[in-house]
This record gives sequence, C-alpha cells and structure tokens, in this order.
Amino acid sequence: MILDSIYLLPLARIAIDTDLLRMILEGKIDIKLRNVSINLISVLELQAKAAKLKVPATTVIKAIKFIIKAFNIVFFHEPEIVKISHEIRKYIPDYIDCVIVATAINLKEDLVTEDTIIHEVKEVIEKRYGVRIFRYYDLVKARSLS
Repeated sequence: MILDSIYLLPLARIAIDTDLLRMILEGKIDIKLRNVSINLISVLELQAKAAKLKVPATTVIKAIKFIIKAFNIVFFHEPEIVKISHEIRKYIPDYIDCVIVATAINLKEDLVTEDTIIHEVKEVIEKRYGVRIFRYYDLVKARSLS
C-alpha cells in the first residue's frame, strides 16, 4: 500500500483527524508497516508543512528517521514514475500528487489518500491503471465490517 503524505504528519506531531499510522500500529487496520511504501517526495511535503507550522527541527528530524526506517521508500525520480506522472497530469493538476499516484501505479499497489481531486478521478485511475484508491474511512469501515 502507498500512503499519501498526510498520514505522515502525526509523526512530526501535527494533528490530523485521519491518523492511519496510529490505527496500523494499534492493529486496528489490517496493514503491516513492512508492506507500506511512500514516495520520498512525501518526506519533503512533511518537512514543508512542519516548517510552515513552526514544528521544531528536532521533531521533524526524528519523524524523518522513523520514516526512513519503517517504510519502503520509493524515489520520485525513477524513470517510470516520471513517465506516469506526466501521463496522469491530465487528470490531476498538482504534480506532487501525480508523483504519489504514479508511485502506486508503478508498484501496482493500492493508494490511500484524502486528496479530493484524486478521489474525483478515482474511477478513471482505477479502471485505466488497475490500482485501488481509498480514504482513511474506507479502511476503518472495512475493518468494522469484518
């Protein structure tokens, strides 16, 4: 599974309503950290958001160290990811979001994101590229149904 950047924010003590990592670590969602990948560009997004919110650098550094240890890191400059990112730009205007979606497509992995634009084009992406796109609440709901 590929995680969007938003789910990394709690690692830098930035509160969000959709703390997927907490749910994973508490075993409330059937996903193992070892099966989670993120694109390195998400680390940059985390740093930028933390800087904007004036999160101390030491906190951000600890979060980054955890991310590098805990997740499979995919590089945004991999040729196939660059190609796919350019291709899906016709659906998604934010290039960083294109990179994250392209990572899921390239690895043939599901993506979990809260991004409304990605969810608006979800059916097209899923049909054309064969990856599934979820929200946090989709995963929580699936857990409560099982």
